[in-house]
Amino acid sequence: MEHQPYSVPSRTLMGAGPSDVPERVRRALMQPTIGHLDPAFLELMDEVKALLQYAFRTSNVMTIPVSGPGTAGMESCVVNLVEPGDKVIVCVNGYFGGRLKSMAERCGGTVVELALPWGRAVDPERLEQALREHPDAKIVAFVHAETSTGALSDAKTLAEIAHRHGCLTIVDTVTSLGGSPVEVDAWGLDAVYSGSQKCLAAPPGLSPITLNERALEKVRSRKKPVQSWFMDVSLLMSYWSGAGRRAYHHTAPSNAIYGLYEALLMLREEGIENAWERHRVNHLALRAGLEALGLSYVVPDGERTPQLNAVHIPDGVDDARVRRRLLDEHNLEISAGLGDFAGKVWRIGLMGYGSRWENIERCLTALGSALIAEGVKVDPHAAVEAAREALDSALAVSGRA
Repeated sequence: MEHQPYSVPSRTLMGAGPSDVPERVRRALMQPTIGHLDPAFLELMDEVKALLQYAFRTSNVMTIPVSGPGTAGMESCVVNLVEPGDKVIVCVNGYFGGRLKSMAERCGGTVVELALPWGRAVDPERLEQALREHPDAKIVAFVHAETSTGALSDAKTLAEIAHRHGCLTIVDTVTSLGGSPVEVDAWGLDAVYSGSQKCLAAPPGLSPITLNERALEKVRSRKKPVQSWFMDVSLLMSYWSGAGRRAYHHTAPSNAIYGLYEALLMLREEGIENAWERHRVNHLALRAGLEALGLSYVVPDGERTPQLNAVHIPDGVDDARVRRRLLDEHNLEISAGLGDFAGKVWRIGLMGYGSRWENIERCLTALGSALIAEGVKVDPHAAVEAAREALDSALAVSGRA
């Protein structure tokens, strides 16, 4: 019997990640695989570094994609900056703040957890108070856009507070990079990581990171070597540096980097400020439609990230059954809640290439249909109309109509 390749269904990805990958990026992934030290690939690596500097809004020389998902970027920043005994204040306002805390503890850091309500931005006054109570703290770590809740924190203010108390910052921008303003240099962020699979609209598997000179000096002055050989940025930089002969470090995923390059090129062609605005206005449209379906947001207005919309599941509605219906009947994926929010919220992504009107309309129509099947009285058509009106209004105000 002739072998048939595995058939992957075509989905519209509107969960917490990965997001839809545009055809142009998929074509880039199909280019021939070449060696990770091939001169042509080394040239591409330099292009990718420059494009990541554009996306991060930084001139940091140490700006590269780590081979691995966003969690690899998180681990890379933590293991390089946190030494045994370092006091680290970790702001935990969701699931991924908790992961940061766990990693810092595994590195031997003395972790002070700043426990904050899930669904709220990090409170700058609480951070200020914690730093006053712990004047020996060396690092502040926080999530800019908390993927488990959709809460967006004021990274600029948090970094200013940390620096005023002599601390370095580790900042998670996995969900925010490319979708919300991230200004690494202007905000003075020290060690920052992200992921390829969300607002950058590339496949999962790469984690962009950037470290400024303050962070690199911390690495250079370590008393003990970085506990992870693979994540040691001094070794990684010897491979990614364009100056002189490059040292072999690992077999980089060349095809994945082709895809990231193309996605970053598309971001630069659009203009990053335009991408931020596109995510903002499309969020306003989706919000109007979701509210017309009777759904309420977890995060209060003014603290929401536009690309991740967390809404409460109505009483009596079966979470898993609705999500399965969306997959089976509409080829549409949304995400369940994590941690404390499991079974209580849906997380609806509007990220990267997926942040477009066709997806908003499809989501509202499909979700409305699934809610009706659960016995909820809603009008999907009215929800789409509310979204369209909100979008037209937002575009008119921004001058993009």
